[in-house]
Amino acid sequence: MKSERIIFHGGIDMSGHAAIAELAQTASKFSSSIVLQAENKYIDVKSILGLFTTLVGGKTYELHIHGPDAEQAKAEMLAVFAKHNLDVRLAE
Repeated sequence: MKSERIIFHGGIDMSGHAAIAELAQTASKFSSSIVLQAENKYIDVKSILGLFTTLVGGKTYELHIHGPDAEQAKAEMLAVFAKHNLDVRLAE
């Protein structure tokens, strides 16, 4: 299985609930594991509640994607981040 690692800088203010819902809905379409890491905390991106409690403030986040459909998941997740003007780049 291929694993993808993406760095996400910043956060979403509470008015960004549409972005959070779309991130969770998009992630839920895939069988791959899609996990957001904030320091030592890991959040399942398919969990709206987890995203609401994590994506606040100006931290640096890493998005880890691994599984059989990781490439497609990566492309669609990056598109959602871009749509909502969230700064995302692939980790090196």
